[in-house]
This record gives sequence, C-alpha cells and structure tokens, in this order.
Amino acid sequence: MINNIKTTFTIKDLENLSGVKAHTIRIWEKRYDLFCPIRTETNIRVYDLKSLQKLLNVVFLQDYGYKISRIASCTEEEIPEFVRKIVSDKNADNHAINMFKLAMMNFDHSLFINTYNWLAQEKTFRQIFQDVFIPLLEEIGALWQTDTITPAHEHFVSHIIRQKVLLNIHEASVNQPTQLDKVFVLFLPLNEIHDLGLLYLNYEIVNSGYQVIYLGESMPIDNLKDLKNHFSTIVFVSYFTVQPENGEVMEYIAQMAVELLDETNEIWLLGRKVKDVETNLLPERVTVFNALTDLFHKL
Repeated sequence: MINNIKTTFTIKDLENLSGVKAHTIRIWEKRYDLFCPIRTETNIRVYDLKSLQKLLNVVFLQDYGYKISRIASCTEEEIPEFVRKIVSDKNADNHAINMFKLAMMNFDHSLFINTYNWLAQEKTFRQIFQDVFIPLLEEIGALWQTDTITPAHEHFVSHIIRQKVLLNIHEASVNQPTQLDKVFVLFLPLNEIHDLGLLYLNYEIVNSGYQVIYLGESMPIDNLKDLKNHFSTIVFVSYFTVQPENGEVMEYIAQMAVELLDETNEIWLLGRKVKDVETNLLPERVTVFNALTDLFHKL
C-alpha cells in the first residue's frame, strides 16, 4: 500500500540501515549537533530521508579514517562533496551499497541506475552482482524482517536488479552455445517464487557457453520428466530459498533423484534450505553447493 511507504524513521530504523548503534547516533546528535530530528508529541525522535543520507555519508567518511569531530565541523554541502572525492575501488562497494539503500528509501530509480552505471565503468556484471547486489539483498532481507522497510522497498530494488540480470542474459545469449556436452535445466520447487538467484545462475551458465532451459518458479517435479526425452545429458539446477518446508528437504531431493536421474543426468542444488543438508546422505549424482562461486568452478 502506498500509504505504508516510509518517509520518516525512528532512531532504531537508522541503526538498522546504517549499522551505527542508536546510542552512538544520540551522542553524535547531542555532542556535535549532526542531526536535527523532529520530536513527536510524546518526545520520540523521528528522522527524515535527509538525515538518513547524511548518516550514511558520515559512516562512509568514518570508515575511510575521518574522525567524527572533523566530519561534524563540515557544512551540509561539504560532507557529500568529501564522499565524492575519496571514493575509490577499495571502498566503492560499500559506498554503492549505501547509495542503493538511499535510492531504495527514496524510490529513486535514477539514483539506482546512476550508481549502477558508475560501478559498471570499472566492474563486470559478475563483480557487481557478487560484490554489491548479493550483500545489498542480504541487508534488505534483514531490514524487512525488522520492519525498517516495507515490501514496496524490497520489490522496488528486486525489480531493478532483475531487469539488469535479464539484460545481461540477453546479451550473453546472442552467441550460440559452444559447450554441447550437456544442457542445464533451471527451475524452482513448487511454491518457491524467489527467482533472483536462479536468474543469475542462468546468466552465468549461458555466459559459460551452455544451453539453458529456464523454467522458473513453482515447477512440479513430475513436469520435468519429459525433458529427458529431448536431451541426452541434463543438469537439473534448483534454488531452495523458502521451499521445500523444513523437514521435507531430503524427501524432496530423494523424489527428484527418482524422477530425474539416470546414468548421465545430474542434480545441482543451492540456497538457504540446503545449507544444512548432510552431503553423505545425498543420492548419487546430486551435488549441493554452499555458494554461487562453488558452482561456477564446475562449469
């Protein structure tokens, strides 16, 4: 709902968004007059988007080595100017994450795209996704769980990232596959809709020269069996984020093995739900990867 979109924040929200403890923010406010919160009728501090932007810049300058007393002596205009001058490859990722978070809180599409384009001048798409987007999405997940952001914020960012992944998949798909020994079939389990990780795998696998059959979210295992009639060697790849349910993961994997495996096919699995799987109990030709980068080494 548009009425639920946040434009003001509690001090706890600022703590969650910046990583700076609320106690420290209060000290900076009292000792250095860094922020000017609005007070509610019950005397609770409420901060606006400008305060959030300033706090993120202050954190960046602190990480770079500036003392808080030095930062506090700067004017409102000087602080972002200092940030722009000292951004380098070494700390570009953290700065970009802060800018993406600020774009999210403002629903500022231009700021998000400009930050992405700035990163793309020096980084490959793989580097941007792994070094910046993955940490950003992990932070967003934590922010959503603490009610610091609304689902609208999360959807805003996820949609833009999805667009970037799809664009890079399209560019990588221009060339015909060069690796013809196997075909990759990508799908999500029944009732699983979190597809960003799987989409990025699509990009990596296509970029490695393989053919990808992307089937997307909520695919029943039984519907995948027909693919075995079309391709001699298939690697079935799935990403378990919230499905299958706890306690049903091994049973689901066993069903996949019965329905999909033969002498040549394989199953590769990633995601939160498979991190605690006991690998010694997995069926043959089923591999669990703890991280995306582990899978890339198999391509």
